[in-house]
Amino acid sequence: MTSNPDQIHTDRLLLRRVGPGDVRSAIAVLSDPGTNRFNPAGPPSAEQAAEMLVEWQAHWARDGIGYWAVELPETGEVIGFGGLRHHDLDGEPTFNLFYRFRPRHWGRGYAPEMARAAVDWASRSRPGRPVVIITDLDNKPSQRVAEKLGFAHAGESTTAEGPVLVWRSQEVPMLT
Repeated sequence: MTSNPDQIHTDRLLLRRVGPGDVRSAIAVLSDPGTNRFNPAGPPSAEQAAEMLVEWQAHWARDGIGYWAVELPETGEVIGFGGLRHHDLDGEPTFNLFYRFRPRHWGRGYAPEMARAAVDWASRSRPGRPVVIITDLDNKPSQRVAEKLGFAHAGESTTAEGPVLVWRSQEVPMLT
């Protein structure tokens, strides 16, 4: 694995910096009601999904890290999006780990594989900055991914959408 976050290869995936060519895939993944089952706001419109992609590109330009397009290297199919973004959690700078995959690719271990690569990159390249996963209270699949990664349940917080659970990488102290 490389220290350059623009492109990371795992055993089965290519994680690459999002770009303008990803708009169709972003709309397909992000606007799918299945991928938003635990999103209190529901699925974004196609226009909102395209705007999210533009925002993600701005994060890359500003912060040198962001969400990746997650591809199957053998086909080039974008099966989802995920990665790290700078996030202020209750006054503490963290990396928020996000992932969203096409439903037909669920249950194959792609989310933990992508997430593990992101956490590994963060621990090598930005040691000392905790990685958190923020899930809806009922989002058991994302909570299982957090547990598979060895994250600890660190408590609850509140976002604009309401109460959430916070999962934290165990390399740093848990929230009190």
